[in-house]
Amino acid sequence: MRISTSQFFESTSATYQNNFSSVIKTQGQIDSGVRIQTAADDPVGAARLLQLQQQKDMLGQYSTNMNSIKASLGAQEAVLDSINTALQKAGELALGAGSGKSDADRTAIANELGSIEEQVFSLLNSKDVAGNYMFSGSRTDTPPYTRNNDGTYSYQGDDTQLNLKVSDTLTLASSDTAKSFMENSVNTGRTQATFVPGVDANGEPTVNDGKLSVSAGLVTSSPVFNKSFAEGQPYTLTFSSSTQYTVTDRDGNDLTSQMAGNGVFDPTKDGAQSISLRGVSFDITPNLKDVPAADRDAAVAGRTFTLEAKPDSFNASRTPSNGSTAQITSATVTDPGVYGDSFPSNGAVIKFTSATEYDVYAQPLTADSKSIAQGNVADGALGITFDFAGTAQAGDQFSINRNNHQSQSALDTISELRKALVIPSDKDPLAQQTQKDAINSAIGNLKNASAGVDSARGSIGARLKAVDIQADENISLGLANDSTTAAIGNTDMAGASIELAFQKAMLEASQLAFVKISQLSLFNQL
Repeated sequence: MRISTSQFFESTSATYQNNFSSVIKTQGQIDSGVRIQTAADDPVGAARLLQLQQQKDMLGQYSTNMNSIKASLGAQEAVLDSINTALQKAGELALGAGSGKSDADRTAIANELGSIEEQVFSLLNSKDVAGNYMFSGSRTDTPPYTRNNDGTYSYQGDDTQLNLKVSDTLTLASSDTAKSFMENSVNTGRTQATFVPGVDANGEPTVNDGKLSVSAGLVTSSPVFNKSFAEGQPYTLTFSSSTQYTVTDRDGNDLTSQMAGNGVFDPTKDGAQSISLRGVSFDITPNLKDVPAADRDAAVAGRTFTLEAKPDSFNASRTPSNGSTAQITSATVTDPGVYGDSFPSNGAVIKFTSATEYDVYAQPLTADSKSIAQGNVADGALGITFDFAGTAQAGDQFSINRNNHQSQSALDTISELRKALVIPSDKDPLAQQTQKDAINSAIGNLKNASAGVDSARGSIGARLKAVDIQADENISLGLANDSTTAAIGNTDMAGASIELAFQKAMLEASQLAFVKISQLSLFNQL
């Protein structure tokens, strides 16, 4: 077989270049410590390295998320701790207000409660380091609470927690909403006792002169209250003497036998004047010291009270951009059936289409909202009649929120107690009963609110613990990732060194072979 000179040179040159490239490649792997320089070096290994790099990037993002969660939850926990301290102080003041204080003493306590109220209000509207409101849910640019014109408070956030992923399978909430730990506190004072005017044994009209008072009631068992109390209300409590009473439900069924003492009580003995009715405790407070013993039965006989849950109340606010100065001053349920079936759970928005007519929308009102009812100033809507001060005009909007008294925020509890304590009550049995109801309700509600805050703090602690556990797991995953990456992508120095020595020997051999063969010629044979 004959090989031309050009073929020989081309073949030898290609061999030399391949050997030289191999030496350069292996030397580069040794110098850099990276075995896979390009995907062509090891397609399967290169694909696996890409997956490992993606996992490493995700672990880095998870670490950032965990740091963010820890910072956010740490700041929230500090605020909640301050709120809880304030609520405990308010509870102590409530307990102290009920122990025979004078009007001046109660006014001083009310002033201190006012400072606590402002403190809690400010704490609930706290912002994080980024300037976002902590407890508004996803509405981070909206303060959670605003104070209404009547002194009550409205929650403006939502109940959406902000979540961040800390692993491929675990997502943790980085925030808590005030609605979850403040708005859902069970209200122990959601009932009322109302005096019913009548006639006494002599045919004279009876008046609520304070000689016998019945407390507004405290819910002692929410499950029993929700299941049984509402079914029989309104209940009628009728006193036949200064030591006896009867209780009937709305259908006239006598429930007296279900009461402890079977309708008999001792007005002179502390703790014997309580009526426990289907999960609610009502206290009887006689004030008969100035009535001769022989006349006490006659002074009390025939007095009647109705016992029932408080009706829903409403808070209305006008939109600042309204063209008129009209205000909604009150709202009254005129058709309980329609109201119960149609009033939106999140509140309603009234939007006037003329000076007297309006459309009703469910909150929140958006550009895509559809009207759920129509109404007018005279007849109302949704089973509710609204009273207006001033004349509205087309385009005016009013937000209507309802309070069913099933729950009550600590802000409203402190506010109600503060207002009750400034009422002069010395020598006024009716005012004293009003204050006693506010105090008893506040004690229970503040306890429930504090429990809600404690629950939120416990949830924060659990999530911080979960972050720590997941951080350790992610560190382990990161170490495994680095180990696998090194095994696949790093250069085996011992093997590469042997390979480099072999490749250099091949390169030198190819060079010598080229020199020897290139010197062969027919002239050398002559």
